[in-house]
Amino acid sequence: MTDEARPIPSASSTPSAPTAPAIPRRAWQALIVLLAGMFIALLDTTIVNVALPSIRTSIDASEATLSWIISGYALAFGLALIPAGRIGDRIGHKWVFFTGVALFTVASLACGLSQNDLQLVVSRIVQGLAGGMFVPAVTAYIQLLFPFRSRGKAFAIMGAVIGVSSALGPIVGGLIIEAFGAENGWRLVFGVNLPIGIATLIAAAILLPGRRESDAVSTSINGPAASASPVKAGIDWLGLVLVSAGLVALLVPLIQGEDEGWPLWTFLSLGAGALLIVAFGAWEVAYAKRGRSPLVPPRLFRHASFTGGVILALVYFAAFTSIFFTISILWQAGLGHTALESGVVSIPFAIGSIVGSSQSGRLAQLLGRRVLVIGTAAVAVGLAWVWLVFLLTDPSDLTNWELIAPLLIAGLGNGLFIAPNAQFIVATVDRSEAGAASGVISAMQRVGSAVGIAVIGSVFFGTLVISGQTPDAVATGFGASATSAMAVSVGFAVLAFLLVFTLPRRTGAPGGH
Repeated sequence: MTDEARPIPSASSTPSAPTAPAIPRRAWQALIVLLAGMFIALLDTTIVNVALPSIRTSIDASEATLSWIISGYALAFGLALIPAGRIGDRIGHKWVFFTGVALFTVASLACGLSQNDLQLVVSRIVQGLAGGMFVPAVTAYIQLLFPFRSRGKAFAIMGAVIGVSSALGPIVGGLIIEAFGAENGWRLVFGVNLPIGIATLIAAAILLPGRRESDAVSTSINGPAASASPVKAGIDWLGLVLVSAGLVALLVPLIQGEDEGWPLWTFLSLGAGALLIVAFGAWEVAYAKRGRSPLVPPRLFRHASFTGGVILALVYFAAFTSIFFTISILWQAGLGHTALESGVVSIPFAIGSIVGSSQSGRLAQLLGRRVLVIGTAAVAVGLAWVWLVFLLTDPSDLTNWELIAPLLIAGLGNGLFIAPNAQFIVATVDRSEAGAASGVISAMQRVGSAVGIAVIGSVFFGTLVISGQTPDAVATGFGASATSAMAVSVGFAVLAFLLVFTLPRRTGAPGGH
C-alpha cells in the first residue's frame, strides 16, 4: 500500500455559499479501525476486575499483586500517552498505532500464559505501555481527517465506545469465567484481545492513511496547518524519567506497604517520590526556559482553574475506577459468588453510564458546567448510598438488589461527567495550549486510576480481619473491609464534586477551546 495523497474535492462550487467540506469515506473507515484499538485498551481497564479473585486462587497471587494488576496497567498507560503523541506528530501516527496494537496483543497473550505473580504484573505493565502508545492516535486522526464542524460527531462516537467498552468489561469477564471455569477463564479474559488485536492490525495496515495522505486530506478539508511554533521540537526524556520514577516511588509503598507491614523502606520511598516530583517540576521550568518543549508545560499551571481541573481529573478517576475492584473482591472472595454474578452487579452502573454519556453532549451545551456538577453529585450520592448499604446490611444477607438503585445513580453521574469533563478543563487555558492541556489531562486520568487502586487496595487489605473459617465469618471480615474501602471512594467523589467549581461555567469562556 502506498501513502500517496488523494485530495478531496470541494463539496460546493458556489463561492458565495460554501458548505462544510465533505468527509471522505476513508475517514470513517479509519475511525472504525482506531476505535477497535481503543475498545480493547479500555475494555482491559475493567474486564480484569472480575478475574482478580480467580487469579488470586489460580496462581496464589498476593494481595499486592491484585493491586498491581490494575494500578500497573493504568500508570504505564498514563505515562506513555504524552511521549507517544509527540512521536506520532513527528513520524506519523499510523505506525505508532500499529506498533502499539501489536505490542498490546502480544502482551495480552503473555498475561494469559503467566505462571506467577511477577510474570503477570510485568506483562500487564507492558500491556499498559502499549495501550498508551496507540490511544493518542485516535484523537490525532480525528483532528486530521474530520472537518472542524464534524469532529463533534466523531468525538461523540468515541465517547460512546469509551462508555460501552468500560461498561461491558465486568459482564464479559464474568461470562468467560463462568463458561470456562476459574482456573482457565481468567486467562481467556486476556485472550479476548487476540482476535480483535489481529483484526485491528490487518485493518490498520490497509485502511489507516500514512502521514502524507492524512496531511493532504487534512489540508483539503481543514485548510493549511498553522505555522510551526518557534519552540524546539523533541521529547523531554529526562522529564519522563523523573515523573515516572517519582510516581513509581509513591505507588510501590502504597501497594506493597500493607502486605509487608510498612517497613522503613516504604516511608523512605514515599519521601523519595515526593522529592522526584519536585525535581520534575523544577526541570520542566528550566527546560521550558531553554526554549524546548517540556513534557508538561509549566505555563499551563499559570491558570489556577487548570490546576484545579487537573486535580479533579486525578481525584475523580481515583474514585470511580476503584468501585468495582472493591465490589468484585467482596462478591467473590467474601460472599462466595461467581464471577458472572459479580459482573451482573455492575449492570446498573453500565446502563447508567451509557444513558448518561448519550445525553451529556446535549446537556453540556444547555447547562454548561452544571452538567459536571450534577454528574459528580450523582456519583457522590450513589457511592455514599453503596457505603450505607455495606454499613447497615449484614454481609451474609447482601444481594445485588440492594445496589441496583445506588449504582444506577452513580452510573448516570459517571456518564454525564466522563464525556464532557476534558472540554471544560481545556477551556481554562488559551486556545494555543489546548493540545498540550489535553495530553496532560489524559495522563492524569490514568495516573488517578493507578493511585485510586493503590490507596483502595491498601485500605481494603489493611483492614481485612477474618475471625474464623465459617462462611459468615469470612463474609463479615470482607464486608467490614469493603465498607472502609468504599468510604475512601466516597471521599474521593466528594472532593471531585467540590473541585468542579474551579472550572469555567461554559466552554466558550474567554481563552476557552
